[in-house]
Amino acid sequence: MSSEPQVKRAAVFVDGQNLFHAAREAFGHTYPSYDVSALAERICIGQGWRLDQVRFYTGLPDAGDNPVWNRFWTRKLAAMGRQGVVVFSRPLRYRNRRVMLPDGTKHSFLTGEEKGVDVRIALDVIALAHRREYDVALVMSQDQDFSEVAEEIRVIAREQRRWIKIASAFPQSPVSRNRRGINKTDWIRIDRELYDQCLDGRDYRV
Repeated sequence: MSSEPQVKRAAVFVDGQNLFHAAREAFGHTYPSYDVSALAERICIGQGWRLDQVRFYTGLPDAGDNPVWNRFWTRKLAAMGRQGVVVFSRPLRYRNRRVMLPDGTKHSFLTGEEKGVDVRIALDVIALAHRREYDVALVMSQDQDFSEVAEEIRVIAREQRRWIKIASAFPQSPVSRNRRGINKTDWIRIDRELYDQCLDGRDYRV
């Protein structure tokens, strides 16, 4: 196994919906107001890593089903692309869900589900490790499915006889219900001060 590199090249993989929902619960943000480039840069500086690339993944609402959020994400993804972020989107599929309310009544509603986003993140984390494009993979998510990816990265590190780290970063506050990062990764907690320093001043909803 090679020794720990002096300059650690970081690739950041952002699960856009997971990041938004965690920030909404932790800090009360009502829409995806983050600037992922700024957030990735701040985290990497804090860890002593050199940020080499940012990759962003999200589901995209259909224009016919939700024109406001389709316009928001289309504009935001385009802006990210101009900043050099690699963006990946998949159409949201809408399913009818039924829930039991506290008073015993049943309520039906449409909910959008991402298909293929988590798989794409996992494939990219593994593929870029094979291509030796990073020393540190930072996954902005709390999705425990990625713990299997962490295991695979350790296998790749042994095969390539080199040092590789995988970490997960996520918003957290005293009101957060989920306080865990991805198992088998280093956890980096994003507090309100750091998050609010990395907001995107443009509102793509209008």
